[in-house]
Amino acid sequence: MTAPEKAPMTAPADLERARFHMIEQQIRPWDVLDLDILALLSQVKREDFVPLAHKALAFVDMEIPLLGSSEDAMRRGHCMLAPKVEARMLQDVALKPTDKVLEIGAGSGYMAALLARRAQRVITLELEPRLVEMARANLQQAGIGNAEVREADGAKGLAAEGPFDVIVLSGSVAEIPPALLAQLKVGGRLAAVVGMEPVMRATFVRRDSETGYTTTQPWDTVAPRLANFAEPSRFHF
Repeated sequence: MTAPEKAPMTAPADLERARFHMIEQQIRPWDVLDLDILALLSQVKREDFVPLAHKALAFVDMEIPLLGSSEDAMRRGHCMLAPKVEARMLQDVALKPTDKVLEIGAGSGYMAALLARRAQRVITLELEPRLVEMARANLQQAGIGNAEVREADGAKGLAAEGPFDVIVLSGSVAEIPPALLAQLKVGGRLAAVVGMEPVMRATFVRRDSETGYTTTQPWDTVAPRLANFAEPSRFHF
């Protein structure tokens, strides 16, 4: 009796070809043209942050579920954002090597890895304990030493360790809480996807002074909700 055949492993050349197509066919057309960002997407291996069951989706233009069923993961925000959304947010938030970054919604740790390669330090907050463990393991495996994963409610931010140069919300919210904006340094930037389905907007807020902010919304997208952020009432009288 012959032993059952093992599933063939994806060849390195196939992975690199899929990564190349992701960058050239999904990400560049979304106006991600910063050559350093494009190079970083080749260096930080996205497939290493994808659960084994969904490895085949690593380079697909979609959100990838991290826990449970796809429907449940999308509802709870337990997913990786689409590659083009991550890349565009990374480019448009304009990180500097000296930046101290707070990320809300660690997920599998992929966005934290990208941020950490561009910034001095990253603290990423995650509510779901299983994702905290996943993100920590993935970042350690990737050799990322300047990103720390904490189990915490990101809707409250992390005032005790602020202010931050950059705050990134890796998911969507109905509106940005003033408490998060207050944790930005003067000159700091916050990036989030804001609004209600079917249309949300990538929103970038810069703190110009102690009381002044400038907001831009350069592109539209849709992303799963982050947990614990307030939702406006849908009822009108």
